[in-house]
Amino acid sequence: MAERKPPGVTFESWVDRQIRTAQERGEFDDLPGAGKPLPGAGAPLEEQWWIKEQLRREGLSGSALLPTPLRLRREVAELPGTVADLTTEQAVRDVATELNRRIVEHLRAPEGPQVAVAPVDVEALVESWRAQRTDPRQAETPQPPAPARAKSRVRRWLRR
Repeated sequence: MAERKPPGVTFESWVDRQIRTAQERGEFDDLPGAGKPLPGAGAPLEEQWWIKEQLRREGLSGSALLPTPLRLRREVAELPGTVADLTTEQAVRDVATELNRRIVEHLRAPEGPQVAVAPVDVEALVESWRAQRTDPRQAETPQPPAPARAKSRVRRWLRR
């Protein structure tokens, strides 16, 4: 459709004419799937089937459509299974730290439904990861705990 709509012609009649001339030239003949119903259309209780089909084609999971807090909660719930295949303690810590960074980012600027999401306890996750290891020689030697820092108070109100 390289030609422009001529002035004085309604848009609808111009589009209809374009379609009619394309049909006369045979541009709509022998299209793939011609005369067949759309795949998944008309299935009972299958609303928005086309979204599921697009996710399948793109190789995405349904969790890609979830709002941020629900997606984060799902990641927290699946975290033990996610880190089970990791081989080093540092890799487990890195995965948990990255998830905590995204949780804190969400907590600072929440979007979507108000769903409580708490950061992951990295040390507890590492301990459970160590306990699940079958061969104790595979686990790294435990690092000495970091010196305890004094908790800083978050001042929400400044009063003078």
